[in-house]
This record gives sequence, C-alpha cells and structure tokens, in this order.
Amino acid sequence: MAGKKYKAAKALIDNDKVYNYKEAIALAKQTACTKFDSSVEVSFYLNVDPRQADQNIRGAMVLPNGTGKTRKVLVVAQGAKAEEAKAAGADFVGAAEILEEIKNGWLGFDIIVATPDMMGQLGRLGKLLGPRGLMPNPKTGTVTMNVTQAIEEIKKGKVQYRVDRDGNINCLIGKASFSDEALAENFKALYDQLVRIKPAAVKGAYMKNITISTTMGPGIKVSVE
Repeated sequence: MAGKKYKAAKALIDNDKVYNYKEAIALAKQTACTKFDSSVEVSFYLNVDPRQADQNIRGAMVLPNGTGKTRKVLVVAQGAKAEEAKAAGADFVGAAEILEEIKNGWLGFDIIVATPDMMGQLGRLGKLLGPRGLMPNPKTGTVTMNVTQAIEEIKKGKVQYRVDRDGNINCLIGKASFSDEALAENFKALYDQLVRIKPAAVKGAYMKNITISTTMGPGIKVSVE
C-alpha cells in the first residue's frame, strides 16, 4: 500500500531512530491508516535456530488487556467434556461429525481446543490444519482436559506465539482504539514472557530487532532493552 494515507503515516516516523516501546506504541496509533479499527502487532526477530528443538519457541499467554478480537472457538470432545465445553461458551462443539465437516472444507472457527483422546482422529487432518496454524498443541494449552479454562483464557485474549523458520515471532497485542497504557502493558507482558523462555543455547544478543506496526501501516523500530 503506497497511498496518500500510508505516505503521510510513514512521514511521521524517523527511520534513523529506534524508539522505546511506549513512544513506538503512541506513534503506531498515529500512523494507523485504515478506515476500520486497526490491529496493533509486534514482530520480534530472535537469534535462535528453530531447527533445534530447544530453540523452536512456541507457547501461549493471556495478555493483560486482551486483544480486542473475538475468536470463534471449536472444541473437539465427546461425552461429558463436550457438555462442559458447551456450558463454558464454546462457539462450536463436536467430535467425529465435526471433523468430517472440516475434512469437507468447513473452517468457520479461529482456534481449536481438543481433549487428548480426540487427537488421534484430529491428527488425520494435520495436512489441512497444520499449514493454517490450527492444529491444537499441548504447548499452547489447546490439548487439554480442562476445556473450561482453555475456553475462558481464549475469550479473555489469549495469544499464541511461534517462531518461524527465519527466527521471527509476530503477535497481535491489541487494537489502535486501545489506550496507550493498555497496549504498553500487553507489549511488556509479551516481551517479558519471551525473555523468560530464552533458550539456554542462545549465545550473544537474543533479540536482534523489534518492530511495532498497525494493519497496513509502516513499521516502527523498537529499542531492545
């Protein structure tokens, strides 16, 4: 996008400057150039080798102020756990029959929570769900017997983070309509979490680069503390 709004937004940023995260967030809100409530995202470029199992960073956390995004939760479970999921507010609940719908092309959900006993059947859809980042995983709390807790955390604003093959982690931290303080708290919580799980094998600088941006907006460089 190289329209007038984007150019005007980019003109607000000093490309030679690295901003502290609070300055960057305030500036990102100013550079939001969409007609809708832009998402605010942060990208971390990490000094890790994702090919090594101990450096393949992946997890999930509940942001202090949520994400501002409503996510449709599908719970794959049967019997009592299916009933528990319905009571907890899952958008969709099912077992073999709903997996058949997915196989036939239905993808009307944002995230899947599954009980361990259903993972064998769900695994057959790995080629369909895996590339879309939809396959449940114990590391992100989406393979669990505690479906109530999993649903509640997702609805509160739980985000998943995962390093890609180039060492990047991209994560939503809220909306441009959030206050500066709310976005700053969300950023700091995610930053602290990534620092906390720094792989022991990493030598030298762990975080090489951090960028904050809004939907279709320019990137703003953030200082690595």
